[in-house]
Amino acid sequence: MSQRLELLKSMLEKNPKDSFLLFAIAKEYEGLGQEDEALSFFLNLKQTQPDYVGLYYHLGKLYERKEEIETAFFTYREGMEVARKAGDQHALGELAAAKLNLGDDDDFDD
Repeated sequence: MSQRLELLKSMLEKNPKDSFLLFAIAKEYEGLGQEDEALSFFLNLKQTQPDYVGLYYHLGKLYERKEEIETAFFTYREGMEVARKAGDQHALGELAAAKLNLGDDDDFDD
C-alpha cells in the first residue's frame, strides 16, 4: 500500500463519508491496478453521495475496463442526470461523449 493511500485511509477513518476522500482513495487504488478495491470505494461514494458529479465518469471508465459495457453506459446516463441537475455543463458533455462512444439508448435495454 502506498504512503498516500495509507494517509488517505487514515483521514477517512476520521470522516468516513467525506466524498473527496472516498473519491481520492478509489483513484489511488485505480492507479495501483487494484480495480476491485477502486470499485468498492466508488460504489460507497455513489451510495453515500449520489450527487458527486465527478464520480460517474470515472466509475463508467472503470466499468469499461472491466468490460461491463452495459453497466458503463447506464452509469454515464445516470451521471448525465446528476450533472444536469447540478448545472455542470462540462461534466454533462464529458459524460454524454463517453456514453455516445458506447452506443445509444436503442443499443441497451433499461
